[in-house]
Amino acid sequence: MARQILSPSASWHRIDAWLTAHAAAEATFLNPPATRDDIEEAERLLGVTLPDGLAESLRCHDGASTWVSFLPEQSPLTLAGIVERRRTCMDVAAENDGLTARPWDDEPWWHPLWIPWAESADGGSQVIDLRPGPDTGRLGWAGHGGGGDFTDSWPDLPSLLHAIAHALTEGGGVRELYPYLTVRGELWWDEEGCEELDGDPLTPAPVGLP
Repeated sequence: MARQILSPSASWHRIDAWLTAHAAAEATFLNPPATRDDIEEAERLLGVTLPDGLAESLRCHDGASTWVSFLPEQSPLTLAGIVERRRTCMDVAAENDGLTARPWDDEPWWHPLWIPWAESADGGSQVIDLRPGPDTGRLGWAGHGGGGDFTDSWPDLPSLLHAIAHALTEGGGVRELYPYLTVRGELWWDEEGCEELDGDPLTPAPVGLP
């Protein structure tokens, strides 16, 4: 039987509850929900309809007010950040022939149907691939160095959020990353058995809710 994937709103409900219980300071960095009008205006500026999973996620939280580490390797962008990041990447790609894949790359540096929804600490964009076909909706990395990378990609945003919620509330990891708490009470994701971050100890994050 196929595993049932929680909706983004159900996953965010679990993530929010976990953060409130175990990393309350970080929970305050999540923005309030985006409104339907906000989403429609962003879609007008982007020229594309946002995928249902992303729109539902944004109706839970319009990204975060600062870069946060409570998602593994990425921090969610605001709607304004999504529009600005895509506009910037489209401009850079147009100026540097970045919309065409190089012979040594499987993907171009950027594609008009990639929607950035989150960013890495080093400035890369985690994108949702809206190109038609069997892989539509998958997550990948783009907008940094080389061509876009969809190696071992998540099939869609709901699957990633489900995995994060499951790891926090029921245990386990997200692919090969596991949740920890820093000495400042921040949620951090790292390899299994990791004991420190920048010289400070890491504590395995508590599983579940009080």
